[in-house]
Amino acid sequence: MERAKRKRLPKREELEEKYTWDLTRIFPSIEAWEDAFKEVKASLPEVEKFKGRLGESAGNLLAALRFQDEISNKMGKVYTYAHLKHDEDTGNSTFQDLYDRAVSLDIELMSAFSFLIPEILAIPGERLEEFLQAEEELRLYRHYLDDLSRRRTHTLSPNEEYILAQVKELANSPSNIFSMLNNADLTFPMIHDEEGEEVELTKGRYIQFLQSKDRRVREEAFKTLYETYGKFKNTWAAAIQGEVKKNIFFARVRKFPSALEASLHRDHVPKEVYENLIETVHRNLDQMYRYVALRKKFLGVEELHMYDLYVPMVKEVEMRYSFDEAVDTVLKGLAPLGEEYLHLLQEGIKSRWIDVYENQGKRAGAYSSGTYGTPPYILLNYQDDLESLFTLSHELGHSMHSYYSRKYQPYIYARYSIFVAEVASTLNEALMNHYLLQRTKNKRERMYLINHHLEDFRTTVFRQTMFAEFEKWIHEQVERGEALNQEKLSRYYYDLNRKYFGDDIVVDREIAYEWTRIPHFYYNFYVYKYATGFSAATTLSQMILQEGKPAVDRYIQFLKMGGSDYPLNELKEAGVDMTSPEPIQKALDLFKNLLDQLEQLLEE
Repeated sequence: MERAKRKRLPKREELEEKYTWDLTRIFPSIEAWEDAFKEVKASLPEVEKFKGRLGESAGNLLAALRFQDEISNKMGKVYTYAHLKHDEDTGNSTFQDLYDRAVSLDIELMSAFSFLIPEILAIPGERLEEFLQAEEELRLYRHYLDDLSRRRTHTLSPNEEYILAQVKELANSPSNIFSMLNNADLTFPMIHDEEGEEVELTKGRYIQFLQSKDRRVREEAFKTLYETYGKFKNTWAAAIQGEVKKNIFFARVRKFPSALEASLHRDHVPKEVYENLIETVHRNLDQMYRYVALRKKFLGVEELHMYDLYVPMVKEVEMRYSFDEAVDTVLKGLAPLGEEYLHLLQEGIKSRWIDVYENQGKRAGAYSSGTYGTPPYILLNYQDDLESLFTLSHELGHSMHSYYSRKYQPYIYARYSIFVAEVASTLNEALMNHYLLQRTKNKRERMYLINHHLEDFRTTVFRQTMFAEFEKWIHEQVERGEALNQEKLSRYYYDLNRKYFGDDIVVDREIAYEWTRIPHFYYNFYVYKYATGFSAATTLSQMILQEGKPAVDRYIQFLKMGGSDYPLNELKEAGVDMTSPEPIQKALDLFKNLLDQLEQLLEE
């Protein structure tokens, strides 16, 4: 069913089957899910037989690791089915129940296995090496065991680890408070649309209003949103301070010098990678200032304001794609990745990996999900526009990464690190940008597409780096014994905006409260990965376009590696060294090149 033909939001059962995902490939029915749930539940007591015995022999250790893989694999399917069914209709009480039970069972499983890592780390390194030499099949787990050994000095006794596992649910309180206030309790006043009619401002509609051609609508939406958030500034400050203290608590308990280094340790990423990102972006802020000045010129305003940053610079360009047209366009745009990649994409789409359209109760947004032994499912809320086309290519990038990882890696290494998670998705977008720019002969379309790509840079490299700098600062403040009150947070955040956007924009006072609405500040140093991932993907896409097959082969090999090596090593295999500022600088060089092209088109 094409989106344009709809008169109202359909119920789930009214959607055409071919535009919905096929979850029967996980479980044919809810009854089958119930059987799997009971099987996992019944397996939990069996975990006890391994407790206290891992260091006795290589055979015991191998058996415990295999059992963990087996039961975790089953749990992955139970959880994935429940969360996908829940998201296709969040109002369905049956699916809510499945999801809640799956979450609870997953926590039980993690608690049951909480002894495993401390016991492995209690085995002396020399004895562990003897186990690996004595038991050939244990060698599959060498990277896993080596990675655990890195954590040896940061892991506590089994009893202490059990306590920390129990504390984790309590430690989520700051994030839960933020989420409930932000998603459930916060409401916004009515504003006036382009026709002067009263309409409700919501978080979902906010960016749409900021993209309005009517500047009054943009300003009203911007000021109304931040004035509403500002009313709760002390509550937001308390929540974010609680989150920061939680991160610092776990870092100190585990003997890390800082919360930042504790977060980076999991991916074996040195602090220099984080600092390189911020420093390299700082060195290129003049290009952001150039972009801001160009935006001001394009829009023809005497003063550029923060609420003018999202409206398209190039007006009267409408690029529409039905879902089927988008699929065809994406297949053409991703042709540089080779025949095998395209064939797998076509087969995946045909076999219903994707849940395409919005329906009543469906979760908002888009994502790629799945687990070992299932298809890499995609949730969309497709809207027939250019943004939806890019979202489709983005999520297909995630899904193809998951497909290759799960096909070519054993269970223990099938999940890739979050550090590399945005590379495959963003690379697809970069190739799509290149394809669309190459094929268009229309000057205004070309300008529109360049503007779209520049906006990707602004929001993913510059903005996420600004977020990363803010996150680093708030943790350093608390680590020094300073309090985080709303006034201090807002003042620093306002000054950061002035630094990143320059003098050609009026940094409206309301932007000082933007930190109050960013959920990623509750993700423990997550945001920098968007910027590093985008930079790595941009560099790799340029290699693929310039070198062809050799670069494609390296890239596909990277997709197949899953979590079998550390993320920085995997990226080096693909041809990118993220310990160096070079990939970030190369990406920002492309940003400069795109600016040059847009300025030239403006002068023609």
